[in-house]
Amino acid sequence: MTGQTDRFVHDRLPSRNAWPVFIYAPDSPQGGEPLNLIHELLDKSLQASWADKVLFRDPNQTITYREAHVLVNQRACAMLHMGLEPGNRVLLRGTNSIGFALAWLAVVKAGLVAVATMPLLRAKELSEIIAKAKPQLVLCDVSLLSEINIAINEQAQSLPLISFGDSAAYHDLESLSANQSKNFEACATIGDDIAMLAFTSGTTGSPKVACHSHLDVWSACNAWPRHVLNSTEHDVVVGTPPLAFTFGLGGLLLFPMAVGASVYFAQGPLNPETMVKAMQHAACTICYTAPTFYRQMTTVIASHPVPSLRISVSAGEALPDATRQSWKSATGLEMVDGIGATELFHIFISSAAENVRTGTIGQVVPGYLACVMNESGEALPPGQIGRLAVRGPTGCKYMSDQRQQSYVVNGWNITGDMAMIDIDGYVHYQSRSDDMIISAGYNIGGPEVEDALLSHPAVAECGVVGKPDSERGMVVQAFCVLSKGYKPGPELIKRLQDHVKSSLAPYKYPRDIVFLNQLPRTPTGKLQRFKLRDLNST
Repeated sequence: MTGQTDRFVHDRLPSRNAWPVFIYAPDSPQGGEPLNLIHELLDKSLQASWADKVLFRDPNQTITYREAHVLVNQRACAMLHMGLEPGNRVLLRGTNSIGFALAWLAVVKAGLVAVATMPLLRAKELSEIIAKAKPQLVLCDVSLLSEINIAINEQAQSLPLISFGDSAAYHDLESLSANQSKNFEACATIGDDIAMLAFTSGTTGSPKVACHSHLDVWSACNAWPRHVLNSTEHDVVVGTPPLAFTFGLGGLLLFPMAVGASVYFAQGPLNPETMVKAMQHAACTICYTAPTFYRQMTTVIASHPVPSLRISVSAGEALPDATRQSWKSATGLEMVDGIGATELFHIFISSAAENVRTGTIGQVVPGYLACVMNESGEALPPGQIGRLAVRGPTGCKYMSDQRQQSYVVNGWNITGDMAMIDIDGYVHYQSRSDDMIISAGYNIGGPEVEDALLSHPAVAECGVVGKPDSERGMVVQAFCVLSKGYKPGPELIKRLQDHVKSSLAPYKYPRDIVFLNQLPRTPTGKLQRFKLRDLNST
């Protein structure tokens, strides 16, 4: 039994025996039981103590939970009046904004499947997402129309596009919703119905698509936030992670709603100075960002304190202890570190500030289990380094992807992280076990950067790896063999970097390019990326 009549995603999920083992709390709903995520988070808020408290704020407007309920209902009605049916996919493209948040909530409340995309993605990347997700509608911030228009024009079939975020527009989501009913009953989805598709860069081949159900996301709202974050309806949340990234979606939208907290969306490009100003203006109590940004903000916040701040959450990349200590010195706050994965939606290893232990990420979040395994899949004793394996109320379900078999092994999610768990249950992060590049909190797959470089006539061969960097954790480093007639030099490096930026999100471009006469390969011709990484230490 399901509330979603369009079975496109359901039919492309891995078989049940390829799913990880799911562990639910005794009071949790089950997959086959009625559950609509937005009914739980927003509709039920009308009976809560925070019904008339602020949900969303930006420099120009303030919206309460009760007002947001009406606006989401009108947007959901508008989409269904366009002929959409539950289970249809809706691609969302926007910056962190009230408009984006309302659109996402409306999509999921209507039983549609949200496919949020990073605002920096280029047309080529968006085209790949459209080809995989096959959305029936695109909702796009008016400021980001150019690349999505190019991507849509590349598709064989027409794809309706509705803009949002411009009060002067005529045929936009706001105007189409204005005269719709303020009442809308949440689609009668069940826990196993898919709420969202999260695209994540892979280390090989095309992007992977993690499918998360209403139950998955609701379970995440009741795991780390309840047991570690301990936020309340009095909190005001500010941060930098995009809502299209599950770290940002949870921290800056869904988790605050679960407890009646308020979210402040800062406008314009965020740098350390503007971020601290936004935190001050909002009277921020909880901040979410990556270690790189905390490191950059340290000197600013030391001289311009945010006295309301009580929790600083770091995730997205490894947190250096030097960053933790400098932030603590500047603010007096112990940072809350965490490790999560798009495949498991959010953080599954973390400790509250009072339980932090230097040199570790934290302990396993209640509701999850974790161990480290050797290559044979055997659990290792405390103190030994192995592959981090996790199971709990969320887990990996890739859409139409053979890589499910390597991510889920014997019911465990193999996260791609190397770690050690000590005798007290604290997890010590070691490194990535795959070729994923994590730079300033962004996941970057080396092969897509290689493809972009190889499309330039100067590049005959190339290999891309992550290079350690004190500011960003890692940066993209490319090793290139040039085509005949091209000479290495600063001018060519600049041309290649600009070429990559023209087809991929700017954060993916290679900040370091090294020219080689040949690339290290196995006798069968397989690129040996580990040897390229070794060149950084020689």
